[in-house]
Amino acid sequence: MFHLATLSLGLIVAFRFLGRLPIAGVARYTVAAVVLLVSVHHLLSRIAFGTMFSPEVPRPVMIVVNWLFVSILLLALFQIALEIYTLVRRLIERRRIKPPVWMFALVGIMALAASAFGVAQALRLPMPKTVEIAIKGLPRELDGFRILQLTDLHISRLFQAPWVTAMVEAANRQDADLIVISGDLIDGTLAARRADVEPLKDLRSRNGVYVIPGNHEYYFGYPGWMERFSELGLRPLANSHTVIGRADARFVLAGVTDLAAGATGFPRPDIAKAIEGAPAGSPVILLNHQPREAGLAARAGVALQLSGHTHGGMIMGLDRIVARANNGFVSGLYAVEGMPLYVNNGTALWIGFAVRLGVPSELTTIVLRAA
Repeated sequence: MFHLATLSLGLIVAFRFLGRLPIAGVARYTVAAVVLLVSVHHLLSRIAFGTMFSPEVPRPVMIVVNWLFVSILLLALFQIALEIYTLVRRLIERRRIKPPVWMFALVGIMALAASAFGVAQALRLPMPKTVEIAIKGLPRELDGFRILQLTDLHISRLFQAPWVTAMVEAANRQDADLIVISGDLIDGTLAARRADVEPLKDLRSRNGVYVIPGNHEYYFGYPGWMERFSELGLRPLANSHTVIGRADARFVLAGVTDLAAGATGFPRPDIAKAIEGAPAGSPVILLNHQPREAGLAARAGVALQLSGHTHGGMIMGLDRIVARANNGFVSGLYAVEGMPLYVNNGTALWIGFAVRLGVPSELTTIVLRAA
């Protein structure tokens, strides 16, 4: 269905939009062919590389492909809107309506420019952001405790070692008491990404660095990646917990596996198991890559859930569609049955749809406040 949907966008642009422009002969067929190929580049990647999640092609190629793909999306949406507008006017005025050629040319330029800006925004380092969240039961001694949440790094051909190094340096400048990474660190096999993930070993905080898997870890060899994260000094929490602080001032940090785990033969997320044996009376902060089941965490007595996965919806307006696929959660702070849920826009995002328009990436410090 996904590939059929993207092909449909390409067909709309190739036969409806390009048909209105003064392009003739070989040039028209060439441009149309490029549009159709780019519209199904995920499928072509799957055929050529066995996966659409991490095509191992040169970085400049992926940047251009993302730019063209987002341009096709924007042009298709414009064409659909224009078709509806033209039809309504035709029915009301009972005459043939033909938009001028200059309008299509102008929209084409605007789509290409907006797409270029959006891809550039996706590729840049995230800006620091601070969010204060009140936690029930948090000891007064821990009021002001700073958790740096990284998520959806998607280290890949787009986000390689130099980007990771710069991100790590920016993260360390936040001077966090604790660093957590809530899944989707990588896109690619261990062999392909070994050098790119190496800078993660330099992440530093006073209470360590903890990590949970996202759905993408299960696409590229989950056991190997979790072992590699441990080698880099990132402590995995997979349906397990740890205690942060001391006996008179502490909280529980728990983490669960991803919903994709069951389909690949690994343990599904289990909140009860993750907090089993946790000190009674200590608030629980849960790392869960996907936000859609936040209600389960609230009913289990979790004090705060930190999630990612949605990338914030990537494009303002499109975020409403992404929210529907994630039980209404897409970006920012929510109250779920009395429990705060923070959905991070992501430190980076997936190589297959690398664009941000009105939805910036985040380097997010969560400041805990005693409620």
